[in-house]
Amino acid sequence: MLPYQTIIPLDRALDQPLYQQVATGLAAEIRRGIIAVGTRLPGSRVLAERLGLNRQTIIAAYDELVAQGWLESRPRQGLFVAPRLPQQVPAAPVALPAYPVHPAFAFEPVPTVATQVLPALPVLVFNDGFPDVRLAPLDVLTRAYRAIARRPSSRQYLRYGSPQGSAHLREALAADLRDTRGLAITAENILITRGSQQSIFLTAHVLLRPGDAVIVGETNYFAATATFQHHGGRLLAVPVDAHGLDVDAVERLCQQQPVRLLYVTPHHHHPTTVTLRADRRLKLLRLAAEYGFAILEDDYDFDFHYTGSPILPLASADTAGSVIYVGSLGKTLMPALRVGYLVAPSALVQAVTNVRRLIDRQGDQVLEEALAELYQSGEMSRHLRRAQRVYEGRRDRLCTLLREQLPTALHFEQPSGGMAVWARFASEINLNALSQKCLRNGLYLNDGSLYEWQKPNQNATRLGFASLNDTELHEAVAILAHSLQSLW
Repeated sequence: MLPYQTIIPLDRALDQPLYQQVATGLAAEIRRGIIAVGTRLPGSRVLAERLGLNRQTIIAAYDELVAQGWLESRPRQGLFVAPRLPQQVPAAPVALPAYPVHPAFAFEPVPTVATQVLPALPVLVFNDGFPDVRLAPLDVLTRAYRAIARRPSSRQYLRYGSPQGSAHLREALAADLRDTRGLAITAENILITRGSQQSIFLTAHVLLRPGDAVIVGETNYFAATATFQHHGGRLLAVPVDAHGLDVDAVERLCQQQPVRLLYVTPHHHHPTTVTLRADRRLKLLRLAAEYGFAILEDDYDFDFHYTGSPILPLASADTAGSVIYVGSLGKTLMPALRVGYLVAPSALVQAVTNVRRLIDRQGDQVLEEALAELYQSGEMSRHLRRAQRVYEGRRDRLCTLLREQLPTALHFEQPSGGMAVWARFASEINLNALSQKCLRNGLYLNDGSLYEWQKPNQNATRLGFASLNDTELHEAVAILAHSLQSLW
């Protein structure tokens, strides 16, 4: 008998299950010819004893090899190496005709949504305001995900589940939103989505019909603008000043025509970072109830507020059922974590869930369960406290560097929260040319065109500070200052 204990490597420290290691080792030796075609494999008890493993592990390995075609079972004789092994070398490629560029049928093109295509490292990036993925509790989240996936009791999460999302995560989120934002909700008021952008899309799909009036700020979140336009919304822009949306302008529009939806980022307006003043919030809620329009409140960075106490969301004071409240864990933890939530009266949540079921059957149930554990264990709140301290320090550092090194080239107000500074450059500076010069020098700087849908020629852009540490901020501002020298 072959010395199976020496030719099959096993490593109990690996994440790969032992039965897979045994199956992989046997297949490798069959491929090499060490275990010849037609060879009878030792019985499961014998091989288990030789390898020091449980018999069920060997049975699972043998079953895997039979399923893959390496072994065949002969009644009352045992397991043998199959006479026809699985194809090991791919067949020579066959020249195929080029795939068509255009289909043979007509379709309506969808306009490209403006977005930031960020360069790969090592280029430094002033992004739109993203979290630092280096701070995310990735080890804790990974351990929770792995533990849940391996529990026999958690196999239900590997099957189809509710399109509304994990009940555990919705319950954990409801508790957190009650405690931190004053939302008097239950799990039935929450839909788990693939980020706030999906929440915005689903809301627009359910509420808007072609020609419906949608009120937005004259500067507005570009992806939301594109979403409303895609659904046929007729956009009406109102001014944004140091205190947020001009609510008096909203009232004048409502007096002139029916309004279906108003979109607002009240905590830190996107892109300008200003906060919607308390009295304007109350008037906006009154107008929504009086004129019957929905408020889509995108509270994308509520968790990060550095000056005083954050103002509670519009949804916390909504007694009429006018507000649809959306948020994203991608801004809390890391952008690649596509988990967000939509909060609304339960009847609307059910309607939106029915649409979500048609376009995206459900989210990642195991990930949602793992995130619920982060909330319930307190890890999420600990992460937020740590991140808030770090981001506040980075905000202060960036603002100090800009004042010291670029005192006349740009103007900004230090934001009370969030993850970006809204910087308005001197009118004689060509922001597009500056963006290109910065990139050649190793710094990505958005040229500001993303933010000019209704209010062009602002010559302004967002300088995201949260994802850059102190050393990187120093280097980024130095590159910005150096790039400006030849342009201004």
